[in-house]
Amino acid sequence: MINCAIYCFCCSQLCNIFKVYPVLNNHQAAALLLLGFGGLSILLALMYVAIRKHVFHDADNLDTTFDAGGKVSTSLTAVTVASQLLWPGDLLQCATVAIKNGIAGSFWYTSCAVVNMILFPVLSVQFKTRAPGAKTFLQVIHARFGNVAHIVFCFFALLMNLMITICLLTASTALLQALVKDASGEYCVIIMATLFGSYSFIGGLGSTFYVSYFNTVIIFICLVCFTVSIFYDGENAGTFKAIDFVYDKVHCMTGPEKNEERSYITFWSEGAIIWAVQGFFATASITFCDQASWQSRIAAKPVQGVLGFFAATYIWFAIPSTIGTTLGLAYLAKASDANSTFALDTNDIDQGLVTVFMAQSEMGLTGSYLVLTMLIMAVMSSGSGEVMAVSSIIVYDIYQTHIRPFKNRHTTGHCILCGEVKLREVTSDSTDKNNEDSSRAKYCQCPLVSECAYCKEDHRRLHSSSEKNRQRFYMCPFHGDYRSYLDSLITFKSWCILWVTLGLLPVGMVLLVSGVDLNYVMLCGFILTTPSFPPALMAIIWSKTSGLGVIVGSISGLVGGITANFITASTFEGGLSDFLKNTSRDYSVLAGSTTSFGLSLVLTIVVSLLTNKIKCTRDELIEWQKARDIDNPLRPWNELFKEEFPSLKEGEKPTYDELDKVFRTAKLTAYIGGAISLVIFIVVIPGSMASMHVLEKTEFRSWVVTLQVWAFLMAAVVIIVAPVEEILVIFQQIRINMKTAARNFQSDGKDANSIQEDGADVGLVPLNSDRTYV
Repeated sequence: MINCAIYCFCCSQLCNIFKVYPVLNNHQAAALLLLGFGGLSILLALMYVAIRKHVFHDADNLDTTFDAGGKVSTSLTAVTVASQLLWPGDLLQCATVAIKNGIAGSFWYTSCAVVNMILFPVLSVQFKTRAPGAKTFLQVIHARFGNVAHIVFCFFALLMNLMITICLLTASTALLQALVKDASGEYCVIIMATLFGSYSFIGGLGSTFYVSYFNTVIIFICLVCFTVSIFYDGENAGTFKAIDFVYDKVHCMTGPEKNEERSYITFWSEGAIIWAVQGFFATASITFCDQASWQSRIAAKPVQGVLGFFAATYIWFAIPSTIGTTLGLAYLAKASDANSTFALDTNDIDQGLVTVFMAQSEMGLTGSYLVLTMLIMAVMSSGSGEVMAVSSIIVYDIYQTHIRPFKNRHTTGHCILCGEVKLREVTSDSTDKNNEDSSRAKYCQCPLVSECAYCKEDHRRLHSSSEKNRQRFYMCPFHGDYRSYLDSLITFKSWCILWVTLGLLPVGMVLLVSGVDLNYVMLCGFILTTPSFPPALMAIIWSKTSGLGVIVGSISGLVGGITANFITASTFEGGLSDFLKNTSRDYSVLAGSTTSFGLSLVLTIVVSLLTNKIKCTRDELIEWQKARDIDNPLRPWNELFKEEFPSLKEGEKPTYDELDKVFRTAKLTAYIGGAISLVIFIVVIPGSMASMHVLEKTEFRSWVVTLQVWAFLMAAVVIIVAPVEEILVIFQQIRINMKTAARNFQSDGKDANSIQEDGADVGLVPLNSDRTYV
């Protein structure tokens, strides 16, 4: 009797121990998150701003806020993309799908996202070549198809950002409520909104690159600690005893009904394959239609961007696949004993708390702090990327395009400064009438900013000690108005980032009231955004895509996807009355995703074929010229490519053919690297593992060790390569600045009256000292 009582007491204690338990109170969590993580991020943002101000001299440029200077290094691009695509949902859900589908679950979960990450560089090279001056992918939609199509895609883009933000807030709220005692949902939302917007407000997109590096480093450190603790610590040091223990326990369990031989140790899993198809469509829309992905790509040159995304693919794959296999299968192994109380309820598993649970059970308080650090850093990186994405859409595509454009009647092919016709690059196949019209046209005579004497005087005056603290005004009759316009946009940008951050609060409150969990959002939310993927893709790669085609395709796909999801959900028990459950079933989500994608793709192509006006090669060139005309006249895109085109004259832009030729290396890298990567992730790895059917112990051990080696290798690459390359870039710019300063010092003997003489040569009006701007 006494033994039974002791046994019952121990079991009750185990029930309390083997649950996710809080490790911090509200005050401790606020101090750690806001002062610790937030403080570190703000310091990194301030360091980035100082570097841009004193080394690159473009800290006060609007475009720098959203493209980080346009020359981000390969390694920094890689770690940032990997960090921003590594949502907390990935770190949490990868273990959940491993529990539900076995070893196949974590592999196919990561593979579906990897496929889109591999394909994105191919599209991004086309984008960078055809619209080198664009800061958002929506600007290409507007340039090619006009206002109506642009407004439709602004809606889809913002909807995409909303879905991603909901995922981030849902995951972070579940995590904080599990680890912070008495943490209310409102408390969690306020904390996360503060972390999302704090350093983005200070340093813009560039600060997210620096913070993302540290985030990725911390995530890899935590991953290595989890792996070593579970498989190689204590009595298991130096052996594969723990791996064999996991295999023996999980191999004896009865797995999902639709797995081969109902085994957890097989890649033949119908549930995992369905999850992969669903995930492919979700991640396709995320990768190709999320401005956060595009802004990371726009921030780098074509070659660096392609290599950076490929590197990000291998870095990203190492993290969720290793976490899912390690923590998910370890959980199953320890829960396999019928007499064990080592288990979570279904609700905790669906919320993605397996990762947290295993960290606590294996490493105690240390594990709790590690998993909290890992997940909060991940959500900070992704969340700040979304804040910057929404802000860039509002600034460039809503405010600057529709609410307060610089000139209301500016048309393609005309100078935004003076409104006159710019010299056209497309002149082949010209008719006599076109030549006659061209001879009568009044062309733009605005001087280049780099050669404008008035702009040089404005720069000297505004940077002199006596003028630094006075209100800005510009005396240049050519560029002065546009400079003050951009100054107003810089002010608006700051307010925009602030209001987007504050806008997270009502979104989070509505989310709390709705009661949806992370699993539902990740499965069903992206049915709404998948229809925008095919039209956005076609707008960048196909000249015959029409405005009506992208509008009809995207809207029809949205309606069709929702309808297919509801029809399929209504066939299950309870129908639509059990809405959340039935609309998130595998086949309901699969029907909605495939229908929205297929309908959108087919209608975009068919309607475009019937309504496009492309008749010859010249029409195609003129169509792409619309995208090339997207530019900032004060910082034209050709300045980013001076190294690639040293023979071009000052202000001269390379033609599309010249860009295509120079960036052929980037295209070949994208095509060849993409093909090799697809073969590895879609053919070699799954084909090799699937050929073994239910894995033997040695095969299982080989797979687990391969993932671990992969993760350790990627950790070394991230920690070492990125800072070394960034430091080299900074020192290279310092050397360039020193050479430039030396040349300027030698040319300072120019007569003070030369400014007036330069103005007289081109017929400039006298300076107006009364010109002021708000």
